[in-house]
Amino acid sequence: QRSSATMGKQKKTRQYSVAKKVISLKDSRLKGNQEKEAKKLAKKEEEEAPRQIDQTPSALWFKYNTALGPPYHVLVDTNFLNFSIKNKLEIFRSMIDCLYAKCTPCITDCVMAELEKLGSKYRVALRLAKDPRFQRLPCTHKGTYADDCLLHRAQQHRCYIVATCDKDLRKKIRHIAGVPIMYIAGRKYTIERMPEAFGAPRT
Repeated sequence: QRSSATMGKQKKTRQYSVAKKVISLKDSRLKGNQEKEAKKLAKKEEEEAPRQIDQTPSALWFKYNTALGPPYHVLVDTNFLNFSIKNKLEIFRSMIDCLYAKCTPCITDCVMAELEKLGSKYRVALRLAKDPRFQRLPCTHKGTYADDCLLHRAQQHRCYIVATCDKDLRKKIRHIAGVPIMYIAGRKYTIERMPEAFGAPRT
């Protein structure tokens, strides 16, 4: 009888040792919960952080940029040069016909690098970009993505007209107040956000 009682005790002890403690799904030690907590903290810090609001220049008090005046400086991108060649448009003459004023086409180091990378297909555009009448703008930023370069420069200095046929880039530039956009429509240069461009066809 004593031995059977001892066995019963041993059996009970074994059953007790097999039982496992289940961790709650909300336990902070779980990796998933730690990640959620870190995201919550990051979001809270972002909300509490002071917001950066770009100061709008006084020249943009009206709907259009009143600080822009001849000679106009036009930032030219790769596809604008290429489409001008395809449409047989002489850049300097067509810009004057559009704005009725002297224009200086400007080309950044990033656009030049992009033209050089594109190879023989864009060799005519590259030759045109090397014309001494183009003003060369040096780039000091990191990376060579031409669209970001033009966008950043237009945002920093509101003294340029951006010439591009890229729909995505035009969409982004429209978010920058007071920067006119030149593009090709009906085999002519046209411009938006510039009422004094009397030579531009209305689209």
